[in-house]
Amino acid sequence: MNVKQLAAGIMLLCCIVTSLHAQLPPKRELRAVWIATVENIDWPSRRGLSTEQQKQEFIDILDRQQRNGMNAVVVQVRPATDAFYASPFEPWSEFLTGSQGQAPNPYYDPLEFMVTETHKRGMEFHAWFNPYRAVFNVGRSSIAPNHITRLRPQWFVTYGDKKYFDPGIPEARVYVTQIIKDVVTRYDIDAVHFDDYFYPYRIPGKEFPDNNSYRQYGNNMMRDDWRRQNVDTFVHMVSLAIKAAKPWVKFGVSPFGVWRNHNKDMEGSYTTGGQTNYDDLFADVLKWLKNGWIDYVAPQLYWETGHRLVAYEVLLNWWAQHGYGRHVYIGHGVYRINSNAAWRNPNELPRQIAEARTLNTIQGSIFYSNKSFSGNPLGIEDSLHNHLYRYPALRPLMPWLGQQQAPKSPYFIDAFERANGLQLYWSDDDTLHRTQQYVLYRFEGTEVVNLNDPTKILALVPQMPDPQFTDMTYQKGHIYTYVVTALDRMQNESFSSEPLRTKVQNGKTIFIFP
Repeated sequence: MNVKQLAAGIMLLCCIVTSLHAQLPPKRELRAVWIATVENIDWPSRRGLSTEQQKQEFIDILDRQQRNGMNAVVVQVRPATDAFYASPFEPWSEFLTGSQGQAPNPYYDPLEFMVTETHKRGMEFHAWFNPYRAVFNVGRSSIAPNHITRLRPQWFVTYGDKKYFDPGIPEARVYVTQIIKDVVTRYDIDAVHFDDYFYPYRIPGKEFPDNNSYRQYGNNMMRDDWRRQNVDTFVHMVSLAIKAAKPWVKFGVSPFGVWRNHNKDMEGSYTTGGQTNYDDLFADVLKWLKNGWIDYVAPQLYWETGHRLVAYEVLLNWWAQHGYGRHVYIGHGVYRINSNAAWRNPNELPRQIAEARTLNTIQGSIFYSNKSFSGNPLGIEDSLHNHLYRYPALRPLMPWLGQQQAPKSPYFIDAFERANGLQLYWSDDDTLHRTQQYVLYRFEGTEVVNLNDPTKILALVPQMPDPQFTDMTYQKGHIYTYVVTALDRMQNESFSSEPLRTKVQNGKTIFIFP
């Protein structure tokens, strides 16, 4: 980075710090948390828990993250060519029951349960797949007799202590695509999510052992180019399969934070990252964005502001300029809190979130991972709940996906003062059953109704047969204006209802309906 760029970065950071407390939150942004199942990082807390214990742990995670302001979860459902769901192709995960291939007892389908509970809370469910990792640890992993590594051993290679699909084998790509399409077809998920593992991170002194597939399929290409082509082909196949099954299901990738360093490519970032997506993981994420194969990218920017090799602010601004019309969500490393001097500053992560919000080509944040919030380190949950995520947020729109016509407007039908607040009732004429949620706004006194002000969102209410909500912050004798809108699953918002107003007359509250 040259002196001018460094000075500009410092000036931008100063402006952000100054405006941190005055910043109006966005009305729309993704706020998500990763829930890792591999090695029981986040859920279940250990292998072999009872069905009820597993369910309760997941409910507790959802409730906690909803209190933190999250509106989506990214849950690892296939950590190692296994399944956290009833798969006709792959065995039950050992991280669920303790032994690969063993179903939960009493039986339930964890994915079905998780999707239902997530949607109950008005949150999105992103199903996280690890596409190529097949055996997490060749020395100690439980491997079922029907695991694909036993049925098709020629598709796999061992690298370090793990087994991987060889991405150069066409049949392997077809197989993994089939797995993902099966989940999209049978479950009501909102998105398919890949993390940063394509070709694995390099092990010093060891080359990925794909000589056989390269000899058979390389077609005289340079090996690195051939590897990138293998991943490109696979990502495009998955994209087409998802949209063919359900056009509204999103496809997102969370790559390593550095696409390529500037010293290798003029388009790269002013960083000196040791490994990169393009050169080491053979993942040309920019190509996928440019071609519209993925709907969002969530780069893992787990470094602190001012890092000497891979500074957060440098990469944030670089990714903000390389979304190519798709969504960019920033991956934040909650697990880094207290890991060094920079991360012992309680303002580091809140400042990163605030800085991302200043860029209109950044549409939200995803946090790694759920477990890292335990104990509220340096008050991060307080920062989210009381400040940054104090008000609800609608998820950002993806106008290139599916049906984009908003639902019909709801309308108020009744209101009653109760001991615990004001109980509001409304209805709608949504005969097409497109409404998934309602947005209830409240304005005080003579405030102008402005639906662009997220601080006026009182609640996001799930769709129900007889919609109602109790405003427990209602104060008798105050003048309010309420309006309600409807959201579909893509978060298209209807026109507002006609307002319901309160008026005080002769010491009594009167409700003025449209």
